Amino acid sequence: LERFGFRPHVSQGVETTLVGAVGKGPTPEIMEHFRALPYVAEVIRISKPYKLASLEVHPLPTVVSFPTGKTGGGHFMVAAGPCGVESREQTLAAARYVKRHGAQMLRGGAFKPRTSPYSFQGLGEEGLKILAEARRETGLPVVTEVTSPDKVELVAEYADMLQIGARNAQNFALLKEAGRSGKPVLLKRGMSMTLEEFLMSAEYVLSEGNERVVLVERGIRTFEKATRFTLDVSAVPVLKSWTHLPVWIDPSHPAGKREWVTPLALAGVAAGADGLIVETHPNPKEALSDAAQQLNEEEFAEFMSRLKALLPAVGKTLDAAAVR
Repeated sequence: LERFGFRPHVSQGVETTLVGAVGKGPTPEIMEHFRALPYVAEVIRISKPYKLASLEVHPLPTVVSFPTGKTGGGHFMVAAGPCGVESREQTLAAARYVKRHGAQMLRGGAFKPRTSPYSFQGLGEEGLKILAEARRETGLPVVTEVTSPDKVELVAEYADMLQIGARNAQNFALLKEAGRSGKPVLLKRGMSMTLEEFLMSAEYVLSEGNERVVLVERGIRTFEKATRFTLDVSAVPVLKSWTHLPVWIDPSHPAGKREWVTPLALAGVAAGADGLIVETHPNPKEALSDAAQQLNEEEFAEFMSRLKALLPAVGKTLDAAAVR
């Protein structure tokens, strides 16, 4: 494959090994060359525009692993924490209680892309250092957003997983740079993206050799104004039928109000989601961003209790993070 200018992508199955040829479309002559090889059973063209993300290339579910848990293939993860890292005290308090109640990953924004240039934009590298301290204390891996290609190296120094937010879901330079980072990537669906466009964005990360991609449905923009966005629950089973990548739900952003976060999360889990990323704050009334949709500790504890009751019914396992 390399001699013909392709990069091989190997998917080892139980009975069959699939070798994807990543590159520009092969000529009929090249395809015949490979068909003639004695150890090749079949040569096919992948019909989907997204190649590496498709089940045709990778028929078994991808499992993305962290020291505290796994997602995909029946494994379920919860990433929880404040929308934004506002202070050391706030972030450490959130990290302690989200772990105590069963979350396996800490979320928190150090760089905040906001609709208004006058809104809180995050603490930058200082916020990353606070997240790293929270990881050292609790053992929880950290996922945080990276907003531009030139920040990928910096964020990757501190984070265990890079988040690409909805507003950057088609920032192709950022997607490629994140793919090269070697860190798992949490990719949120853009608020106006089709599911095929969403998978094409994932393809940018995968094409850089990074197979640890998690997709997040976080609500799309529709005519409805009662909620902040409309959670597209149907995206979960559709994506699961198209791709091997884990699919998560973000219930906080479509809800816009904390009282709707748990019902939306449970709906996503019932539809087959492999994980959740949810916002929680020690004192939501004092939050500098997304105050109305962040759960307090008591609400988060109830959220986790109801989630744990549902997971066995849908065949998912929530690996417990070891309590320090």
